[in-house]
Amino acid sequence: MAVYTHVSAEMMARFLDDYDTGELISFKGIAEGVENSNFLVETRGGKDGHRFILTLYEKRVDPQDLPFFMALLDHLAARGCRVPRAIADRGGVQIRELAGRPACLIEFLEGISLTAPSPAQAYAAGEALAKMHHAVADFGGARANSMGLASWHDLAGRCAGQWLQIDPALEDLVESELAFLSSHWPHDLPQSVIHADLFPDNVLMLGDRVSGLIDFYFSCRDARAYDLAVTHSAWCFSPDGRSFDSAVSEALLQGYHANLTLNPEEIQALPILARGSALRFTLSRAYDWINTPPDALVTRKDPMAFARRLTFYADPAHAGLFG
Repeated sequence: MAVYTHVSAEMMARFLDDYDTGELISFKGIAEGVENSNFLVETRGGKDGHRFILTLYEKRVDPQDLPFFMALLDHLAARGCRVPRAIADRGGVQIRELAGRPACLIEFLEGISLTAPSPAQAYAAGEALAKMHHAVADFGGARANSMGLASWHDLAGRCAGQWLQIDPALEDLVESELAFLSSHWPHDLPQSVIHADLFPDNVLMLGDRVSGLIDFYFSCRDARAYDLAVTHSAWCFSPDGRSFDSAVSEALLQGYHANLTLNPEEIQALPILARGSALRFTLSRAYDWINTPPDALVTRKDPMAFARRLTFYADPAHAGLFG
C-alpha cells in the first residue's frame, strides 16, 4: 500500500456521500507498499461500519481486472475465508472513480501485519493459504498472471542501463537467472486461482490466528505450487534476505500440507518456482526503485533483499529444502 494520488477532505466527503457509511471524521494515507494509493477512513453514524480502507488503483492494476478481484473476494468471503470485501454504494456499485482513478471502499479487518513471524504464525499462514486454494476450486473467474515469466524479461529490459543505481552485480545475476528459468520453468502443474503476493504484511494476525488475507491485486490463475513458493520466499527470510529461518520454513510448509497435499510433480518443482518468485520480486522492486517519484508517499523496497533469496534458492546445497 502507498499514496501516489492526493485526495482532499472535501473530495473524500463527497465520495462517501453515496454510501451508507456515515459522516467522515478522519482519513490518512497509508505509506506501506508500492502499488496503489490507500487511505484509512473513519466515519461516525451509518450502518456499514466505521473504519474502511479506500483504495485508488494505480500503476500495474488494470481497471478491467477489478471485477475479477471483487468477484474473487466475494466468493472467498462466502466460503468462510477472512478477506476484505468491497463496499457497494447505495446504487450497488463497488468500483467507482475518485481523483481520476478507479476507487473502491473496502472493509477494514482487524489484525496486525507482521515483520518477524514466528513458526506458529507461519503455520497459520500456510494453513490459510491451503484453505484459500480449497475455497477457489469452484470459482469460475480467470485472469492471466500479469507478473509471470513473460513479464520478467520486459521488466529486466526496462531496467537496462540502470542496474548500477542498485548493485553492480545485479545485472549478471538477473540475466543468468532469466536464461535458466526460461529453459526450466514447469508449464504442466495443477492450476488454481492464486494470491501471488502473500507477504507477511498481507496476512493480518491476532496472536497466532490469521484474521485476514488482504491485497489480492496480483491474484490470477497459475500454478498452485507457485503460490506456496511465493509465500515461502516472503516469509522464511529476514527482511534483508541475509538469513533464512528454517523453523519458519518448516512450519509454513507443514501448515499448508496439513490442509492440502501437493502431488510429487509440484513438490519437485518447488525449488525452481521459488527461484522464479525471488526473481519476480527482485525485478519488480528494481523497477520501482528506479522509477518511484521522489515526492510519493511510498516506502521503496530493496531489490537486493530478494536477489539474496534468489542466490539462496539457486544454491545446490538447498536443493532438498522442500522435501
